[in-house]
Amino acid sequence: MQLTETTSPRAGAVRRAARELALVAVLFLAYKVGRQLITGRAGTALANGERIWWLERLLHLPDEALVQAPLLAHELPVRLANSYYAYVHFPATVLCLVWLYLRRPAHYLRLRRALAVLTAAALVLHVCVPLAPPRLTALTHLVDTGSRFGPSVYGPPEADQLSNQYAAMPSLHVGWALAVALALVGVSAGRWRWLWLAHPLVTAVVVVATGNHYWLDGVVAVLLLALILAALPRVVPPEASPPPPVAGPPRPHVVPPPRRAGRRRTAKVPTAADARLRPPGRG
Repeated sequence: MQLTETTSPRAGAVRRAARELALVAVLFLAYKVGRQLITGRAGTALANGERIWWLERLLHLPDEALVQAPLLAHELPVRLANSYYAYVHFPATVLCLVWLYLRRPAHYLRLRRALAVLTAAALVLHVCVPLAPPRLTALTHLVDTGSRFGPSVYGPPEADQLSNQYAAMPSLHVGWALAVALALVGVSAGRWRWLWLAHPLVTAVVVVATGNHYWLDGVVAVLLLALILAALPRVVPPEASPPPPVAGPPRPHVVPPPRRAGRRRTAKVPTAADARLRPPGRG
């Protein structure tokens, strides 16, 4: 009987964790399958890529080629950027979700909802506005650093059956990285917690330098995430209970002295003899 009582809560926790893991996996697979709906629209995606590039020039955004050029001078920075793009995005998100699930369940639920809604909104945009990344748009003159230097997570676009490469806007790399960083900032303490924001900043530079996204892809992801977080209920920290009153030193119990029994003294009334003894007044 004791064994059942001790293992039942643990089994319940394992079932809840498995259910959450399955939910996240289903959402991710639904996103991957949904992106296949825009296959065969390469012409539209390439035309949209050129439009985005011209729109960025009208908005005076920095040219993506200016960010990529310093990396191309040396092979090591290019490989590091490609590795960050390929190996940090998804594992960092999973590790953050697992840690929050174990230590901050309320923050985990908020982050999971934000990621799910952001991914669903991104899927809608991918279907409605297919967009070729800069590395596949000749007008940008960007190099596909993944295929040239490695490592690469994509194959040739026409033969890639695992992912649709014409779905650049919004950048889920930037959106997920920012959501993770904000969640970690919310559960951390001290001024060093703001260093978590380095993750989305580095991600934004990496996705542009590797030719996988335009600046506007990251901007749209940030705007969508801001709207989603504003709509989701905030995590209310438990109210701190007031501290118990501090007990001072014990006060000694003073016992008043007993009152003495006796006749109550009354005011003396002057008599006639007293009046004879009083000296005569002047006048």
